[in-house]
Amino acid sequence: MTSELLDWDRQHLWHPYTSMSDPAPVRLVTGASGVRLELADGSTPVDAMASWWSAIHGYNHPALNAAARDQLDDMAHVMFGGLTHEPAIRLGQRLVELAPEGLEHVFFADSGSVSVEVALKMALQHQRGAGRPGRTRMLTVLGGYHGDTCGCMGVCDPEGGMHSMFRGFVPEHVFAPRPPRLGEDTTEWAAAFEALAEQYADELAAIIVEPLLQGAGGMWPYPAECLRVMRSVADRHDLLLILDEIATGFGRTGTMFAADAAGVRPDIMCVGKALTGGYLTLAAVLCTSGVAHGLSRSEAGVLMHGPTYMANPLACSVALASLDLLTTTDWAANIDRISRRLTPRLEAARGLSGVADVRVLGAVGVIQLDHSVDVVAATDAALRAGVWLRPFRDLIYTMPPYTCTDAEIDTICSAMLQAVEAG
Repeated sequence: MTSELLDWDRQHLWHPYTSMSDPAPVRLVTGASGVRLELADGSTPVDAMASWWSAIHGYNHPALNAAARDQLDDMAHVMFGGLTHEPAIRLGQRLVELAPEGLEHVFFADSGSVSVEVALKMALQHQRGAGRPGRTRMLTVLGGYHGDTCGCMGVCDPEGGMHSMFRGFVPEHVFAPRPPRLGEDTTEWAAAFEALAEQYADELAAIIVEPLLQGAGGMWPYPAECLRVMRSVADRHDLLLILDEIATGFGRTGTMFAADAAGVRPDIMCVGKALTGGYLTLAAVLCTSGVAHGLSRSEAGVLMHGPTYMANPLACSVALASLDLLTTTDWAANIDRISRRLTPRLEAARGLSGVADVRVLGAVGVIQLDHSVDVVAATDAALRAGVWLRPFRDLIYTMPPYTCTDAEIDTICSAMLQAVEAG
């Protein structure tokens, strides 16, 4: 049965960033519990990816399971147009409480990419409402990644990014140099960023970046000072500051939101991924009252977006339970524990052939190679060591569930070193 399923999968199902002509191998998952996947071959590897950074509490968690079951007894879904429900209201309240001060309005979206699309629309409508309809471009930085939909592709890295082949189709925005690495001087970069903003100010609606850590663009950490520069530039030129916290939010980098580490309040903030603890797809866009009421002065008078599954009650209920789990524990100490465990163990990779860099930020550990990873070989080596990894480009990295024990973090680090040697 397993071979039949995998054969049909290979012939008919696309997986993320894979070819239908020459698909990469996949493993059949039959279950998941705690921080471990259960594969059809009987192995139970630690999931060092937390299902692309979302399953922060691990799998099959009793509290999240109960939240889903309890909500099913009431309703799984109801349209949000003209209707509302308690899970959405209570989740909105929790997000406003947790978010940087001043982010008081919440738009629920289907996914992280959709939330970025909504944020871009908010910025454009806000500028139209302010009588500046010519401001239709975004200022961002090289190395960024914001999702796979069309608006998102336009603000991803146009040269080395995953969507560079769509150049000419997506809008052309303004790209500043990539921020310096964490620990490096920001003076030269700040001058270049400020100069670009000055040059294109009359065309720009907003600045959009991933705060402190560029994720799928290269797991690139940068100084908090860069965010303070962006905030200052936005204020000087009447731009909105959009922070894409989809990967960094809910503790991943060491603070509840990465913006907190810089003491910066965005005008618009996107969250997703870990919002439901990896159970259901849900994202949210939070904005200030100035943005919310400003965009209402555009000719449409309303925010022009409304997904069918907006504020899905099932997802909202699980998200509330996930946030309860996070905030009723000493999550910051837990992230620090994981960080202190990752740092010395991954440093051992510096002595391995082909390693260009090693870096850790919060519960994110990265080994960068001086060549593209042999993904199949590296993945196989990690699985033999009892860990599921998904390397990409020149990176072997982990963003583990927060519930990993010290021993499980050690297992992940050991597997990463073996993946380096194989890949």
